[in-house]
Amino acid sequence: MRLFSSEGDTVELPPGHRFPMAKYARVRDELRREHPALVHEASRASWEDLSLAHDAGYLAAVRDGTLAAAEVRRLGLPWSDALVARSRRSTGGTLAALGWAMEHGAAGHLAGGTHHAFRDRGEGFCVFNDLAAAALVARRDHGVRRLAVVDLDVHQGNGTAALLRGDPGVFTLSLHGAKNYPFQKEVSSLDVELPDGCEDAEYLRALDAALEVVAAHRPELVLYQAGVDALAGDRLGRLALTHEGLSRRDARVFELTARLHVPLVVTLGGGYGRDIESTIAAHASVYRGLVERLR
Repeated sequence: MRLFSSEGDTVELPPGHRFPMAKYARVRDELRREHPALVHEASRASWEDLSLAHDAGYLAAVRDGTLAAAEVRRLGLPWSDALVARSRRSTGGTLAALGWAMEHGAAGHLAGGTHHAFRDRGEGFCVFNDLAAAALVARRDHGVRRLAVVDLDVHQGNGTAALLRGDPGVFTLSLHGAKNYPFQKEVSSLDVELPDGCEDAEYLRALDAALEVVAAHRPELVLYQAGVDALAGDRLGRLALTHEGLSRRDARVFELTARLHVPLVVTLGGGYGRDIESTIAAHASVYRGLVERLR
């Protein structure tokens, strides 16, 4: 079992920026204290691997810092060399977890889940789409024919849906808030829209039904976007799950992959709690559950 970190590259955001960049190092440090042998630093993704998911022109504009002002605004993060390095490493962490999971059954990346990046643009704090890149690397390097992306972030995985749409071997599930960002949704293989204020019982009923549809796809690999922004009190969420509800959510995904006997890759995704300690606890709980599953 391994958990991969992307903290070899960090980004300093302007004071007051609403993206909680500090959460990543906090989650890594907490899990490293508990499982020091499990946490390993990832390498940056190669431009070649990124080109499987993104247009050459977009990659060049990111690399060279020539994104238009409107593109930077849509991204929601100021461009810098540090952002480019961090975004490459964030994809690299998911690819490292993929390689380990294909050999050993499961792995986690303590970042990633950047599901709003499209082939030709980034948005919603997502520069590169690590989930789409991992799906395409799984095809190229590991011979995976059928796979599923299970996206349980509170925001629809619009970039992932668009990037992988039309491939009958890829099933994309997005269980998300109906009235939340992005306000113009893409079409996943299965979209399940939830009302504002949705609590544990309603959420888990919807998830159970959705995961049976995923199982019917017969995936050979599951990529899990385990955002915790469905937690009650999240600044960008609007749902009302408890910590216990999130843990039961994760357990259902872990149980599905165990039942199907397929590798699992877990990525961190969103979490923007007013109480950052609650967000960090929720993120760390996902990976504790993963470690427990493999004992």
